[in-house]
Amino acid sequence: MKFSTKAIHVGQEPDPTTGAVITPIYQTSTYVQEGIGKHKGYEYARTGNPTRTALEQCLASLENAKYGLCFASGLAAEMNIMYMLKQGDHVVVGEDVYGGTYRLFQRVMTKYGLKFSFVDSRDLSNVEKAINKETRMLWLETPTNPMLQLVDIQAATKLARSKGLITVVDNTFASPYLQNPLDLGADIVVHSTTKYIGGHSDVVGGALMTSNTEMYEELKFHQNACGGVPGPQDCFLTMRGVKTLAVRMEQHQKNAMEIAKLLSGHEGLEKVIYPGLADHPHHELAKKQMRGFGGMLSIVVKGGQDAAQRFMTGTKLFSLAESLGGVESLMCHPSTMTHGSIPKEDREARGITDGLVRLSVGIEDVEDLVEDIKTALAKISAVTA
Repeated sequence: MKFSTKAIHVGQEPDPTTGAVITPIYQTSTYVQEGIGKHKGYEYARTGNPTRTALEQCLASLENAKYGLCFASGLAAEMNIMYMLKQGDHVVVGEDVYGGTYRLFQRVMTKYGLKFSFVDSRDLSNVEKAINKETRMLWLETPTNPMLQLVDIQAATKLARSKGLITVVDNTFASPYLQNPLDLGADIVVHSTTKYIGGHSDVVGGALMTSNTEMYEELKFHQNACGGVPGPQDCFLTMRGVKTLAVRMEQHQKNAMEIAKLLSGHEGLEKVIYPGLADHPHHELAKKQMRGFGGMLSIVVKGGQDAAQRFMTGTKLFSLAESLGGVESLMCHPSTMTHGSIPKEDREARGITDGLVRLSVGIEDVEDLVEDIKTALAKISAVTA
Protein backbone atom coordinates (compact mmCIF):
# COMPACT_ATOMS: atom_id res chain seq x y z
CA MET A 1 0.00 0.00 0.00
CA LYS A 2 1.43 3.38 -1.04
CA PHE A 3 1.80 6.43 1.19
CA SER A 4 -1.29 8.37 0.14
CA THR A 5 -3.48 5.30 0.45
CA LYS A 6 -2.13 4.48 3.92
CA ALA A 7 -2.73 8.05 5.04
CA ILE A 8 -6.40 7.78 4.12
CA HIS A 9 -7.19 4.18 5.08
CA VAL A 10 -4.89 2.59 7.69
CA GLY A 11 -6.64 2.39 11.06
CA GLN A 12 -9.68 4.11 9.55
CA GLU A 13 -11.96 1.33 8.41
CA PRO A 14 -15.69 2.19 8.31
CA ASP A 15 -17.31 2.05 11.73
CA PRO A 16 -18.68 -1.51 12.18
CA THR A 17 -21.73 -0.32 14.12
CA THR A 18 -23.00 2.47 11.89
CA GLY A 19 -20.99 2.17 8.69
CA ALA A 20 -19.62 5.70 9.15
CA VAL A 21 -16.80 6.25 6.64
CA ILE A 22 -14.90 8.64 8.92
CA THR A 23 -13.59 7.36 12.25
CA PRO A 24 -15.89 8.68 15.00
CA ILE A 25 -14.82 10.91 17.86
CA TYR A 26 -15.18 8.56 20.82
CA GLN A 27 -15.82 11.28 23.40
CA THR A 28 -15.77 9.09 26.48
CA SER A 29 -13.61 8.81 29.57
CA THR A 30 -14.45 5.19 30.42
CA TYR A 31 -15.89 1.97 28.97
CA VAL A 32 -18.35 -0.60 30.28
CA GLN A 33 -16.88 -3.94 31.31
CA GLU A 34 -18.79 -7.18 31.00
CA GLY A 35 -17.27 -8.64 34.14
CA ILE A 36 -14.07 -8.70 36.15
CA GLY A 37 -11.24 -8.63 33.67
CA LYS A 38 -13.64 -8.78 30.72
CA HIS A 39 -13.62 -5.82 28.36
CA LYS A 40 -13.49 -5.09 24.64
CA GLY A 41 -9.93 -3.78 24.59
CA TYR A 42 -10.63 -0.45 26.31
CA GLU A 43 -10.90 0.31 30.01
CA TYR A 44 -10.09 3.98 30.58
CA ALA A 45 -9.47 6.76 28.07
CA ARG A 46 -6.03 7.72 29.36
CA THR A 47 -4.92 4.16 28.60
CA GLY A 48 -6.64 3.92 25.24
CA ASN A 49 -9.30 5.47 23.02
CA PRO A 50 -10.51 4.14 19.64
CA THR A 51 -10.00 7.48 17.91
CA ARG A 52 -6.44 7.65 19.24
CA THR A 53 -5.80 4.04 18.25
CA ALA A 54 -6.82 4.80 14.67
CA LEU A 55 -4.40 7.75 14.52
CA GLU A 56 -1.56 5.77 16.11
CA GLN A 57 -1.98 2.94 13.61
CA CYS A 58 -2.09 5.36 10.69
CA LEU A 59 1.01 7.29 11.74
CA ALA A 60 2.94 4.09 12.40
CA SER A 61 2.19 2.95 8.85
CA LEU A 62 3.47 6.25 7.41
CA GLU A 63 6.83 5.79 9.16
CA ASN A 64 6.96 2.09 8.20
CA ALA A 65 6.87 1.29 11.92
CA LYS A 66 5.20 -1.52 13.85
CA TYR A 67 3.98 0.79 16.61
CA GLY A 68 2.84 4.37 17.10
CA LEU A 69 1.98 6.36 20.22
CA CYS A 70 0.30 9.77 20.32
CA PHE A 71 0.64 12.56 22.87
CA ALA A 72 -0.81 15.93 23.79
CA SER A 73 2.17 17.78 22.24
CA GLY A 74 5.50 17.15 20.59
CA LEU A 75 7.26 17.94 23.86
CA ALA A 76 5.05 15.44 25.69
CA ALA A 77 6.25 12.82 23.20
CA GLU A 78 9.86 13.85 23.82
CA MET A 79 9.33 13.70 27.58
CA ASN A 80 7.96 10.18 27.22
CA ILE A 81 11.23 9.16 25.58
CA MET A 82 13.24 10.76 28.37
CA TYR A 83 11.47 8.45 30.85
CA MET A 84 13.50 5.61 29.31
CA LEU A 85 16.59 7.05 31.00
CA LYS A 86 17.69 7.11 34.62
CA GLN A 87 19.72 9.40 36.84
CA GLY A 88 23.30 9.70 35.64
CA ASP A 89 22.57 8.73 32.02
CA HIS A 90 24.08 10.86 29.28
CA VAL A 91 22.61 11.92 25.93
CA VAL A 92 24.52 13.24 22.91
CA VAL A 93 22.36 15.81 21.10
CA GLY A 94 22.79 17.45 17.72
CA GLU A 95 23.27 21.06 18.77
CA ASP A 96 20.87 22.72 16.31
CA VAL A 97 17.64 21.52 17.88
CA TYR A 98 14.27 23.12 18.45
CA GLY A 99 14.42 25.58 21.33
CA GLY A 100 11.74 23.70 23.25
CA THR A 101 13.82 20.52 23.07
CA TYR A 102 16.86 22.40 24.37
CA ARG A 103 14.77 23.88 27.20
CA LEU A 104 13.36 20.46 28.16
CA PHE A 105 16.79 18.88 28.26
CA GLN A 106 18.82 21.67 29.86
CA ARG A 107 16.34 23.34 32.18
CA VAL A 108 14.15 20.41 33.21
CA MET A 109 15.81 17.03 32.80
CA THR A 110 19.20 18.07 34.19
CA LYS A 111 17.45 18.68 37.53
CA TYR A 112 16.71 14.95 37.61
CA GLY A 113 20.27 13.86 37.01
CA LEU A 114 20.39 13.46 33.22
CA LYS A 115 23.38 14.84 31.35
CA PHE A 116 23.47 16.28 27.83
CA SER A 117 26.27 17.13 25.41
CA PHE A 118 25.31 19.34 22.46
CA VAL A 119 27.60 18.78 19.47
CA ASP A 120 27.75 19.62 15.78
CA SER A 121 26.41 16.30 14.54
CA ARG A 122 27.08 17.10 10.88
CA ASP A 123 30.57 15.76 11.61
CA LEU A 124 30.09 12.38 13.28
CA SER A 125 33.56 12.52 14.78
CA ASN A 126 32.09 15.12 17.16
CA VAL A 127 29.41 12.65 18.16
CA GLU A 128 31.93 9.87 18.70
CA LYS A 129 34.16 12.08 20.86
CA ALA A 130 31.19 13.05 23.06
CA ILE A 131 30.20 9.44 23.81
CA ASN A 132 31.30 8.15 27.21
CA LYS A 133 30.55 5.17 29.45
CA GLU A 134 27.35 6.85 30.71
CA THR A 135 25.96 7.65 27.23
CA ARG A 136 22.67 5.89 26.50
CA MET A 137 21.10 7.87 23.67
CA LEU A 138 21.84 9.85 20.50
CA TRP A 139 19.25 12.54 19.74
CA LEU A 140 19.13 14.07 16.26
CA GLU A 141 17.06 16.48 14.20
CA THR A 142 17.42 16.43 10.44
CA PRO A 143 16.73 18.79 8.77
CA THR A 144 17.34 20.92 11.83
CA ASN A 145 15.31 23.79 13.24
CA PRO A 146 16.04 26.54 12.19
CA MET A 147 19.36 26.18 10.34
CA LEU A 148 18.21 23.33 8.05
CA GLN A 149 21.37 21.33 8.64
CA LEU A 150 21.33 17.66 7.71
CA VAL A 151 22.79 14.65 9.48
CA ASP A 152 23.61 11.39 7.73
CA ILE A 153 21.05 9.22 9.54
CA GLN A 154 22.37 5.91 8.26
CA ALA A 155 25.96 6.68 9.30
CA ALA A 156 24.89 8.14 12.64
CA THR A 157 22.73 5.17 13.58
CA LYS A 158 25.49 2.76 12.59
CA LEU A 159 27.83 4.58 14.98
CA ALA A 160 25.20 4.59 17.72
CA ARG A 161 24.54 0.86 17.37
CA SER A 162 28.24 0.10 17.63
CA LYS A 163 28.23 1.91 20.99
CA GLY A 164 24.99 0.34 22.23
CA LEU A 165 23.01 3.60 22.07
CA ILE A 166 19.35 4.29 21.33
CA THR A 167 18.97 6.64 18.36
CA VAL A 168 16.06 9.08 18.30
CA VAL A 169 15.36 11.25 15.24
CA ASP A 170 13.03 14.25 15.27
CA ASN A 171 11.47 14.08 11.80
CA THR A 172 9.11 17.05 12.15
CA PHE A 173 10.62 19.25 9.44
CA ALA A 174 10.67 16.53 6.78
CA SER A 175 7.43 14.72 7.70
CA PRO A 176 7.02 10.99 7.00
CA TYR A 177 6.23 11.84 3.39
CA LEU A 178 9.78 12.97 2.68
CA GLN A 179 11.89 10.92 5.10
CA ASN A 180 11.65 7.71 7.16
CA PRO A 181 14.44 7.55 9.78
CA LEU A 182 13.48 4.05 10.97
CA ASP A 183 14.28 2.73 7.50
CA LEU A 184 17.73 4.28 7.89
CA GLY A 185 18.44 2.59 11.22
CA ALA A 186 16.89 4.85 13.89
CA ASP A 187 15.21 3.20 16.88
CA ILE A 188 12.58 5.86 17.53
CA VAL A 189 11.19 8.67 15.38
CA VAL A 190 9.37 11.60 16.99
CA HIS A 191 7.10 14.28 15.53
CA SER A 192 5.31 17.39 16.55
CA THR A 193 2.05 16.49 14.81
CA THR A 194 1.07 20.13 15.29
CA LYS A 195 3.15 20.84 12.21
CA TYR A 196 2.99 19.12 8.80
CA ILE A 197 1.12 16.02 9.96
CA GLY A 198 -1.84 18.02 11.28
CA GLY A 199 -1.17 20.67 8.70
CA HIS A 200 -3.91 23.20 9.48
CA SER A 201 -2.64 25.09 12.55
CA ASP A 202 -5.72 24.09 14.53
CA VAL A 203 -4.51 21.32 16.86
CA VAL A 204 -1.45 20.64 19.04
CA GLY A 205 -0.08 17.11 19.30
CA GLY A 206 2.92 14.81 19.21
CA ALA A 207 3.75 11.25 18.23
CA LEU A 208 6.52 8.71 18.31
CA MET A 209 6.96 5.55 16.28
CA THR A 210 9.19 2.50 16.66
CA SER A 211 9.50 -1.07 15.43
CA ASN A 212 11.31 -2.26 18.57
CA THR A 213 8.79 -4.24 20.63
CA GLU A 214 10.69 -3.92 23.91
CA MET A 215 10.99 -0.15 23.53
CA TYR A 216 7.35 0.12 22.54
CA GLU A 217 6.19 -1.73 25.65
CA GLU A 218 8.22 0.62 27.85
CA LEU A 219 7.03 3.72 26.01
CA LYS A 220 3.42 2.53 26.09
CA PHE A 221 3.70 1.99 29.85
CA HIS A 222 5.02 5.54 30.25
CA GLN A 223 2.23 6.92 28.06
CA ASN A 224 -0.36 5.44 30.39
CA ALA A 225 1.49 5.99 33.67
CA CYS A 226 2.36 9.64 33.00
CA GLY A 227 -0.77 10.54 31.08
CA GLY A 228 0.32 13.15 28.54
CA VAL A 229 -2.21 11.90 26.00
CA PRO A 230 -4.31 13.77 23.40
CA GLY A 231 -8.08 13.90 23.59
CA PRO A 232 -10.23 12.22 20.92
CA GLN A 233 -11.13 15.56 19.30
CA ASP A 234 -7.43 16.36 18.85
CA CYS A 235 -6.82 12.91 17.38
CA PHE A 236 -9.75 13.35 15.00
CA LEU A 237 -8.45 16.70 13.75
CA THR A 238 -4.93 15.35 13.31
CA MET A 239 -6.21 12.31 11.41
CA ARG A 240 -8.25 14.59 9.17
CA GLY A 241 -5.07 16.51 8.37
CA VAL A 242 -3.06 13.35 7.69
CA LYS A 243 -5.35 12.40 4.81
CA THR A 244 -3.97 15.26 2.68
CA LEU A 245 -0.36 15.12 3.88
CA ALA A 246 1.03 13.85 0.58
CA VAL A 247 -0.62 16.44 -1.63
CA ARG A 248 0.17 19.23 0.82
CA MET A 249 3.86 18.33 1.06
CA GLU A 250 4.19 18.33 -2.71
CA GLN A 251 2.84 21.88 -2.88
CA HIS A 252 4.81 23.04 0.18
CA GLN A 253 8.12 22.01 -1.35
CA LYS A 254 7.24 23.23 -4.84
CA ASN A 255 6.44 26.68 -3.44
CA ALA A 256 9.47 26.68 -1.13
CA MET A 257 11.81 26.02 -4.04
CA GLU A 258 10.40 28.99 -5.94
CA ILE A 259 10.76 31.27 -2.92
CA ALA A 260 14.31 30.03 -2.27
CA LYS A 261 15.29 30.77 -5.87
CA LEU A 262 13.75 34.23 -5.63
CA LEU A 263 15.64 35.03 -2.45
CA SER A 264 18.98 33.62 -3.57
CA GLY A 265 21.55 36.27 -4.30
CA HIS A 266 19.41 39.19 -3.18
CA GLU A 267 21.59 42.12 -2.12
CA GLY A 268 19.74 42.57 1.17
CA LEU A 269 20.41 39.03 2.35
CA GLU A 270 23.56 37.46 3.70
CA LYS A 271 22.40 33.90 3.22
CA VAL A 272 19.56 31.70 1.99
CA ILE A 273 19.41 28.25 3.57
CA TYR A 274 17.38 25.59 1.76
CA PRO A 275 18.43 21.97 1.14
CA GLY A 276 17.00 22.11 -2.36
CA LEU A 277 19.54 24.72 -3.48
CA ALA A 278 22.71 23.34 -5.04
CA ASP A 279 24.86 25.53 -2.79
CA HIS A 280 23.47 23.99 0.40
CA PRO A 281 26.38 22.04 1.96
CA HIS A 282 24.20 18.92 2.35
CA HIS A 283 22.29 19.12 -0.91
CA GLU A 284 23.56 15.73 -2.06
CA LEU A 285 22.77 14.12 1.31
CA ALA A 286 19.25 15.54 1.10
CA LYS A 287 18.82 13.90 -2.30
CA LYS A 288 20.10 10.63 -0.86
CA GLN A 289 18.05 10.27 2.33
CA MET A 290 14.99 12.41 1.58
CA ARG A 291 12.37 12.24 -1.17
CA GLY A 292 12.17 16.02 -1.49
CA PHE A 293 13.47 19.17 0.15
CA GLY A 294 10.49 20.29 2.23
CA GLY A 295 8.67 23.53 2.83
CA MET A 296 11.03 25.18 5.32
CA LEU A 297 13.78 27.67 4.56
CA SER A 298 15.75 30.26 6.51
CA ILE A 299 17.40 33.52 5.51
CA VAL A 300 19.82 35.91 7.17
CA VAL A 301 18.86 39.54 6.56
CA LYS A 302 21.67 42.10 6.40
CA GLY A 303 21.36 44.70 9.14
CA GLY A 304 20.32 42.42 12.01
CA GLN A 305 17.05 42.54 13.91
CA ASP A 306 15.89 45.94 12.65
CA ALA A 307 16.22 44.85 9.02
CA ALA A 308 14.63 41.49 9.81
CA GLN A 309 11.73 43.34 11.41
CA ARG A 310 11.20 45.43 8.26
CA PHE A 311 11.22 42.31 6.13
CA MET A 312 8.82 40.35 8.34
CA THR A 313 6.32 43.19 8.68
CA GLY A 314 6.47 43.94 4.97
CA THR A 315 4.36 40.95 4.00
CA LYS A 316 0.62 40.33 3.92
CA LEU A 317 0.43 36.60 3.17
CA PHE A 318 3.38 35.48 5.31
CA SER A 319 2.17 36.04 8.89
CA LEU A 320 4.61 36.61 11.75
CA ALA A 321 3.80 33.73 14.10
CA GLU A 322 5.29 30.74 15.87
CA SER A 323 4.84 27.19 14.56
CA LEU A 324 5.14 25.87 11.02
CA GLY A 325 3.81 23.31 8.59
CA GLY A 326 0.29 24.70 8.16
CA VAL A 327 -1.38 25.40 4.85
CA GLU A 328 -0.79 29.12 5.39
CA SER A 329 2.65 30.75 5.07
CA LEU A 330 4.35 31.89 8.26
CA MET A 331 7.49 33.75 9.25
CA CYS A 332 9.33 33.39 12.52
CA HIS A 333 12.19 35.23 14.24
CA PRO A 334 13.95 32.33 16.00
CA SER A 335 16.21 34.33 18.30
CA THR A 336 13.22 35.97 20.02
CA MET A 337 10.57 33.32 19.41
CA THR A 338 11.16 29.57 19.03
CA HIS A 339 14.77 29.61 20.25
CA GLY A 340 14.60 32.43 22.78
CA SER A 341 15.21 29.97 25.63
CA ILE A 342 18.73 29.25 24.35
CA PRO A 343 21.41 31.59 25.77
CA LYS A 344 22.39 34.31 23.29
CA GLU A 345 26.02 33.19 23.02
CA ASP A 346 24.95 29.62 22.26
CA ARG A 347 22.36 30.77 19.73
CA GLU A 348 24.81 32.92 17.84
CA ALA A 349 27.48 30.22 17.86
CA ARG A 350 24.98 28.02 16.04
CA GLY A 351 24.13 30.72 13.50
CA ILE A 352 20.86 31.83 15.12
CA THR A 353 21.58 35.53 14.87
CA ASP A 354 19.19 38.46 15.21
CA GLY A 355 19.01 38.71 11.42
CA LEU A 356 17.82 35.12 10.96
CA VAL A 357 14.27 34.65 9.70
CA ARG A 358 12.60 31.23 9.32
CA LEU A 359 9.96 30.79 6.62
CA SER A 360 7.30 28.10 6.58
CA VAL A 361 6.09 28.26 3.00
CA GLY A 362 2.42 27.42 2.69
CA ILE A 363 0.35 26.06 -0.18
CA GLU A 364 -1.12 29.32 -1.46
CA ASP A 365 -0.73 30.18 -5.14
CA VAL A 366 3.00 30.55 -5.65
CA GLU A 367 2.62 33.71 -7.78
CA ASP A 368 0.91 35.44 -4.86
CA LEU A 369 3.66 34.30 -2.48
CA VAL A 370 6.36 35.54 -4.84
CA GLU A 371 4.75 38.97 -5.04
CA ASP A 372 4.43 39.07 -1.26
CA ILE A 373 8.12 38.30 -0.79
CA LYS A 374 9.10 40.87 -3.43
CA THR A 375 7.19 43.49 -1.43
CA ALA A 376 9.07 42.53 1.72
CA LEU A 377 12.42 42.59 -0.06
CA ALA A 378 11.65 46.10 -1.32
CA LYS A 379 11.31 47.20 2.32
CA ILE A 380 14.91 46.24 3.10
CA SER A 381 16.25 47.37 -0.29
CA ALA A 382 14.83 50.84 0.25
CA VAL A 383 16.92 51.21 3.42
CA THR A 384 20.14 49.79 2.00
CA ALA A 385 19.89 51.82 -1.22
